[in-house]
Amino acid sequence: MTSSFHVQAFLDNDSETFSYVVADAATKKAVVIDPVLDFDPKSGRTVTDSAQKIADYVELEQLDVEWILETHAHADHLSAAPFLRDTLSAKIGIGEHITRVQDIFKKLFNLEKSFLPDGSQFSRLFKDGDTLTVGNMTLRVMHTPGHTPADLAYIINDEAAFVGDTLFMPDVGTARCDFPGGSATTLYQSIQKLLSMPEDTAIYVCHDYPPEGREHRFRTTVAEQKAENRHVRDGISEGEFVSMRETRDAGLAMPRLILPSIQVNIRAGEMPPAEDNGTVYLKIPINKL
Repeated sequence: MTSSFHVQAFLDNDSETFSYVVADAATKKAVVIDPVLDFDPKSGRTVTDSAQKIADYVELEQLDVEWILETHAHADHLSAAPFLRDTLSAKIGIGEHITRVQDIFKKLFNLEKSFLPDGSQFSRLFKDGDTLTVGNMTLRVMHTPGHTPADLAYIINDEAAFVGDTLFMPDVGTARCDFPGGSATTLYQSIQKLLSMPEDTAIYVCHDYPPEGREHRFRTTVAEQKAENRHVRDGISEGEFVSMRETRDAGLAMPRLILPSIQVNIRAGEMPPAEDNGTVYLKIPINKL
């Protein structure tokens, strides 16, 4: 089957994150999914090199980007959505349950009173089943919680699903569920929704952590996931999955950039307001013994 849209992937090697530009071939209308802002936690410096590669590609291909779409509030990288919004004159969208994530982390970080956990930082909050028309592309929104309460998959023309952190490549498995509001049971149920799509549906992942000897991959299919995913292939029950996932998660270290990234990403990629000395700060909660 020849697709009417083109997918261009961009790999951020530091966080092993894939960002995507998806463009309608006929109209040149496009969306960007899960863009990355380069961040050095040792110096606190940000640069837009990765996002600029996306902007350069958009200019080269003469695309008209209408939306910057986030699959969820990422815990392993900072979002470059504001940079691309301003550079490309686009809007930023995320799932409606981001408000729950915002409420959790506003309390955890004791954020300023002016930060409202109402999703108003984003241009649009998508509900399960919402559709978005971009050129000749129809994007259908599927709520896929479990990794976080707010995860979404964007399904384009019923041909391709951009699944965020819900599923990885089959030899890597599935996302962790031990963040606040996460649930292995819920993730299993979300994955079954994805795997009920036609078997030739393409699945584009947000991350790949390839085993030694394999290069990074970003595209698989429903059929491949059902046959080969090490965590949720056909025949693995919900109970087996939940037991595996909870045991595995208990031994995982926290992502290297979780503290800065969450504070930024619940703000649609914006930094916290500068303090009275003109400097922006990110917080580190301390568990005092």
